[in-house]
Amino acid sequence: MAPPGLIISAPASGTGKTTLMLGLLAAFRASGLQVQPFKNGPDYIDPAFHRAASGRVSVNLESWAMTEARIAGLLSAAAGADLVLAEGSMGLFDGVAARAEAGTGASADIAALTGWPVVLVLDVSGQAQSAAAVAKGFAAMREGVAIAGVVLNRVASPRHEALVRDGMAKAGIPVFGALPRMAEIEMPERHLGLVQAEETPDLDRIIVAVGEFVAANVDLDKLRAAARPSRLAATTPLRVNPPGQRIALARDRAFSFVYPHLLEGWRRAGAEILAFSPLADEVPDAHADCCWLPGGYPELHGGALAAANGFRDGLRAFAETRPVHGECGGYMAMGAALIDREGKRHEMAGLLGLVTSFEKRRMHLGYRLAELEAPIPGHAAGARLRGHEFHYSTILQQPDMGLARVMDATGAAVAETGSRRGHATGTFFHLIAEAT
Repeated sequence: MAPPGLIISAPASGTGKTTLMLGLLAAFRASGLQVQPFKNGPDYIDPAFHRAASGRVSVNLESWAMTEARIAGLLSAAAGADLVLAEGSMGLFDGVAARAEAGTGASADIAALTGWPVVLVLDVSGQAQSAAAVAKGFAAMREGVAIAGVVLNRVASPRHEALVRDGMAKAGIPVFGALPRMAEIEMPERHLGLVQAEETPDLDRIIVAVGEFVAANVDLDKLRAAARPSRLAATTPLRVNPPGQRIALARDRAFSFVYPHLLEGWRRAGAEILAFSPLADEVPDAHADCCWLPGGYPELHGGALAAANGFRDGLRAFAETRPVHGECGGYMAMGAALIDREGKRHEMAGLLGLVTSFEKRRMHLGYRLAELEAPIPGHAAGARLRGHEFHYSTILQQPDMGLARVMDATGAAVAETGSRRGHATGTFFHLIAEAT
């Protein structure tokens, strides 16, 4: 029997969703429950924290890039769990304007598809009874999306909490708990957002602390009782085309952005993943038949990568006979050079002529639909791929042939077409799923 679930969402980013999500995962785990985490949207950072807090792999659910059938297959990750908690992205109803595979990318799409009720996290700093109007508006916004109740965040005092609770009671909105400010459990920031889980100082301590904090301020039994089984039945996961039978996968602090559903899909298809670390000057396994360099932060490790002569020589030798593909950071590392934020140039592998600069920063963000003009590992020319792009690097030089015709969520052409040269291919977008 499928476990019941809830979606942890909010009116906007920065309101405390991740803090509550991690606290709930840790608190329920400490009580002996198995909780399966999910994450709405194309996010790499939060799922790693979910795994650390829950002990289970967190899986992305993506309504713009995935079909309903693919989402149903991914729900099978909850087998054996007692409860499902899915963390939303941005605000509950925030997505793109044009619907694609199963929606617009909004967390509300997943709520409507599964029927999991929403726990709304409200930052009530600077307001009292007025917060109830926000909650009531969210409850009435979309048919098929149920608001189970709210958790109040950044509560200033017991008097403040009482006033907010009074407004919620009059509006008929259940309150599951109230969280005062607690600076010692706030996550440190990095240059593009949150620090990755493996880079967070005292992660174990933070998870224990946030679990105890949430357990002390949220009625866990009442919240769990609001969960409901998914009305979308879990099915066998749809096939994911692996890039090869034996995949050399770059995996370290510079190259860590790989969606869990892709790795699991590759393994399920019978592929063997052979991890190696460019930062440790390791080379792709000689027995691999393709190499995949995922996204990450090569701009923070330009000096180390430039000094990793064994890695760069080994990658070039590998690419003489077998395909090498890079996504975003991996694509940058395959290029001729990378310029860091201080303006220093670092020589990269040189499989492509790409030169990128983090000194000249401009945000590139959004969904991508790519129609391949040449094959990449696992996908033939003509394949239509859905993915997501997020980086600040600027292209200074891109002399190679384009890889794909790329469009954003509105259908407008995107200048970053990717590159190809010999057996080397790369894109700035991260693949999520093949389009129908």
